[in-house]
Amino acid sequence: MADFRDFEEYQIPVKGGELAVARWPAADPGAPTVVLVHGITANALAWAAVAEAVDRRVNLLALDLRGRAYSRNIAPPWGLDIDVDDVLAVLDDVGLERAVLAGHSLGAFVVCTLAARHPERVESLVAVDGGARFARVPEVDPDTLLEATVGPAIRKLRMTFADGEAYLDFHREHPSFVGHWSPQLTAYLGRDTLWLPDGKVVSSCIEDAIRADGRQIITDDFVNEAINTATCPVTLLCAERGILNQSQGLYDDGILAAAGIDRSRVNIAWIPGTNHYTIIGPGVGANTVGTELIWHAEHQNAVPSTTQPLNLKLGA
Repeated sequence: MADFRDFEEYQIPVKGGELAVARWPAADPGAPTVVLVHGITANALAWAAVAEAVDRRVNLLALDLRGRAYSRNIAPPWGLDIDVDDVLAVLDDVGLERAVLAGHSLGAFVVCTLAARHPERVESLVAVDGGARFARVPEVDPDTLLEATVGPAIRKLRMTFADGEAYLDFHREHPSFVGHWSPQLTAYLGRDTLWLPDGKVVSSCIEDAIRADGRQIITDDFVNEAINTATCPVTLLCAERGILNQSQGLYDDGILAAAGIDRSRVNIAWIPGTNHYTIIGPGVGANTVGTELIWHAEHQNAVPSTTQPLNLKLGA
């Protein structure tokens, strides 16, 4: 199996600065490419376990969204509209007219929005535990709702930690990571660690950037309907459990029905034993996502398979 550490790092010019991109090259230089977009407070190395599962059969390009990790120093604006432009810049930089796109959590909303706005640039989509509209709570402030939903991922943005190990310890207590710690997770959090002059550390994420993206997935009708209006093939892979490892996942049959998902067009499956984070972590999550990425990359211009990888709980 490939080692997630074997990636190349480069930057491309975008509005306001330089966007960081990690590339896991395929063994065959002529292999197809999949572009990966991470979640709201994540970074490119969130896909480390998936890169290992793909095992160099496909070229993978994973960006750090602006305001995070090695793209932290990009100037505003923030929000999904500019995130979409940044993903397009990644495609343009490598000369890809069309590509398979995959996104996790917030990243799923980004790639669905890109597909709805620029259908000529997208072969197909793999949305991982995101992209479909959540139930709306109109009387609740979007920032309050975001913090209540994402929990520790937002709270940490206002925290300072004694050192890098203390930052890791904070995450070791996260309900979704207990029992699932891994070298990939350590590397991902290391990329997010920003050292201060006094030796203390904070998250690299810029809170204004995070909240701008979060508000848009809560309030923007176009973003919320993008998975339904995109014309390319779409696969939605859902975690069985939630953001805090609770038994209720982000999506179930009722939530997807309320989101208007057309199951004759969107191929849906739940990955057993995964939560919102471990769905792209080592084991069944990354293995299943990786298998799906390979299939999409190798079957471009085809309708998504109705036969999912083994051990998936298919939507009714």
